[in-house]
Amino acid sequence: MTKLWRRLFVSVWQRWITSLKGAHAGRKAAGRYGAAELVVNSNIMKKSIHIFILIFLLSSVVEGREVVILLHGLARSSSSMEKMERQLVVDGYAVANISYPSRNFSIEELSETVREQIRFKDPDVEKIHFVTHSLGGILVRYIQQYFPVERIGRVVMLSPPNQGSEVVDALSDIYLFKAINGPAGEQLGTKDGNLVPALEKVDFELGIITGDRSINWIQSIFMIPGKDDGKVSIERAKVDGMKAFKVVHATHPFIMKRSSVIRDVIEFLRTGDFTEEKY
Repeated sequence: MTKLWRRLFVSVWQRWITSLKGAHAGRKAAGRYGAAELVVNSNIMKKSIHIFILIFLLSSVVEGREVVILLHGLARSSSSMEKMERQLVVDGYAVANISYPSRNFSIEELSETVREQIRFKDPDVEKIHFVTHSLGGILVRYIQQYFPVERIGRVVMLSPPNQGSEVVDALSDIYLFKAINGPAGEQLGTKDGNLVPALEKVDFELGIITGDRSINWIQSIFMIPGKDDGKVSIERAKVDGMKAFKVVHATHPFIMKRSSVIRDVIEFLRTGDFTEEKY
């Protein structure tokens, strides 16, 4: 019931805000707003927002026994995962969309930083799920290998370089690559001595979605063998121990924003498998 109420609240709220803004814009354009009316309507808007937030938080307390941690990719921020976050909230999950300084530190240091942010002490949190993009998936693997989250649930990785990327092999010695991607970026190669190939197989319930479309044509043609998403080949997205694997028509930078991918993410969190939808 709580999920149903939350979906209802979100849906009604979004429609109400859209219609109210439209009405306000129309009346303002027509010159029919006085100063006093603007203040009154502003106060109504603020009070409505406060009431909605209170209702939403109360529903989160009831339903929030399963938390989803979102981890963005290299040289990105939590804003890249906001569309995913919104849909997960609508579907009844408590969500923590974490930002971390991906360009400034090594994978080891970033993993410790992220781990500190997910030390949930609430005994009512039964499961902690993860949805990650690119480097975010490597951080989860490192965390689970060295200082694991005990109540880990299901994990969905989007375009993860689980066996490294040939792009890093080719470009990691170039100054501009280092300046843009930082220490963690240099660790994502495929060769012996890189961190990623040395990680162990996963021992948690993992689903992987990766793409076969590219906007990085030079890298796809000259650096990455086989089909890829412009950064990572399909084969190198795989890892021993994974439960489900799906290839979609998406590019590396934008796979997390595809509505069809988001549906698959939620399906895996619920059931442990992806939909049969092809896209």
